[in-house]
Amino acid sequence: QVQLVESGGGLVQTGGSLRLSCTASRRTFSGYSMAWFRQVPGKEREFVAAIPGTGSYTRYADSVKGRFTISRDNPKNTVYLRMNSLQPEDTAVYYCAADSSGWIGVRTRAHEYDYWGQGTQVTVSS
Repeated sequence: QVQLVESGGGLVQTGGSLRLSCTASRRTFSGYSMAWFRQVPGKEREFVAAIPGTGSYTRYADSVKGRFTISRDNPKNTVYLRMNSLQPEDTAVYYCAADSSGWIGVRTRAHEYDYWGQGTQVTVSS
């Protein structure tokens, strides 16, 4: 069992920045691909960014490419999401997710991840 705890959400003005953190409870963290998703009421959970256990590459949704950066610190069991140039449409609950399958790539569909954090609210005011 893996517990994921997110932090770093909040209220920010358009154009501002935030950094989200997600810390995992397991020391096997480096074997998990990690991802960030977001969700607004009435809509499906949306892929934002992902990074494999090695941290050797990253993958982003088109809507955040060039503005968001995912990274990880395996000794700290933590994955980050740096969000720059935030827009009102980025307002959502952000969730981190872990894929413990051992798949060497990264996945972009929510059902492919088996552990989830509780979510952290990001609100961007116009």
